[in-house]
Amino acid sequence: MAIANNSLDLRINRTLLFVMGVFALLFVYYALDFSMRGLSQDLSAETHLYTAGALLPNTAIFTHMLAGALITFLAPLQLFTPLRQRFPALHRASGYLFFVSAILTAIGGLGFIAINRTIGGPVMDIAFALYGLSVLVCCVQTVRYARARDFITHREWALRVFVLAMGSWLYRIQYGVWFATMGDTGIGENFSGPFDYFQDFAFFVPYLIGVEIYIRHQRAGRPVLPLYATRGLAVLSIALLSLGTYAFAPLFLGLR
Repeated sequence: MAIANNSLDLRINRTLLFVMGVFALLFVYYALDFSMRGLSQDLSAETHLYTAGALLPNTAIFTHMLAGALITFLAPLQLFTPLRQRFPALHRASGYLFFVSAILTAIGGLGFIAINRTIGGPVMDIAFALYGLSVLVCCVQTVRYARARDFITHREWALRVFVLAMGSWLYRIQYGVWFATMGDTGIGENFSGPFDYFQDFAFFVPYLIGVEIYIRHQRAGRPVLPLYATRGLAVLSIALLSLGTYAFAPLFLGLR
């Protein structure tokens, strides 16, 4: 019975990782394409993020997106235990690349907010600035504890960085789930609806809280949830990720 349960958990976990990997790669492709075009072409007719003739904010936001694509790709690899154990030098090298990319992502986003503000107004300005500052703090702490060879604390900060690194992807996934189930209910012009305001914080704050709960239970040697609840949450995550990506896949692939 125990072997059957372990086999079930392994299949669920592998399915979740596969789904996350495939869907995250779609976002990475979209972000790389969009950012490279934004850095080399005039996209003022395509997106509000581009300001014609404004070199500084355009460079800031599309560098933010380019570096964000890199950290979305690299974050899962940094937590992949077999890779870390078998190729520690590669883990360290990709870790420093991740660190530089995350710093560029945060500085680019914060610079754009300072110069242009966001389309969603003060609430979005505050939320996105808080997100950028969180990325900066968590990245510095992750590297700091790695250099101090305190690998337990380093891993805890790396978990925080991981959920932040996936934030841009989760932001779109959550909108995809909402559009697929609720349509445009709660969506306002220029991101001014109730759900938009919720989303300003919901793509990173709840996940950071979840990581904090997990870390504290790990330190105490206690499971966060009963086994059946963990399995249910994993299956629900697979379903929601699939639904959200299905809704956004045409955008990720450049079909709309």
